[in-house]
Amino acid sequence: MDTETDTDADVALTRRLAGGDRAALADAFDRFAPTVTRYAWALAGSRQDVEELVQDTFLTLWQKADTLQLSTRALLPWLLVVCRNHARNQARAIAGRAADELPAELAVPEADQEARERLRWVRDEIDALTPLDRRICELCLIEGHSYSEAAAMLGLSVGAVTQRVSRSRARLKKAVTHDEH
Repeated sequence: MDTETDTDADVALTRRLAGGDRAALADAFDRFAPTVTRYAWALAGSRQDVEELVQDTFLTLWQKADTLQLSTRALLPWLLVVCRNHARNQARAIAGRAADELPAELAVPEADQEARERLRWVRDEIDALTPLDRRICELCLIEGHSYSEAAAMLGLSVGAVTQRVSRSRARLKKAVTHDEH
């Protein structure tokens, strides 16, 4: 295909997407996913993160199809910008989670009494959480469930779980790093 034919095909594909044509989404995925995936690998560090970026990019395409306006009549540049924006959001989320982690010297308990005493404050803080917050911490922070999995298990929104985990992490981090006891 030449460039003009490509952009004509992109415009036609965009119209089909705007009309809610699911086959158009499949066509867009078949046509652009390999390039978006290669680009995502340049932005993310793991296969799971790459898969999430590609999925989020095409989900955004589907959700915004009816308002999509291509300045160059080409769909690929728009998809790459969306992928880059999702990668930035993903990187911020990863950095935020890393900042909330316990200090390395407290992450793995030592066999000595001093370490047990330091971790007593963490246990006390966890015990002081509401039953729901304690259960969310168990699911997300200890058992490793995603926020969406925990939300589904508890009948909450993902946003509510995210907010509660963030608040609980901040409380636990403060208790450990500012050991006021």
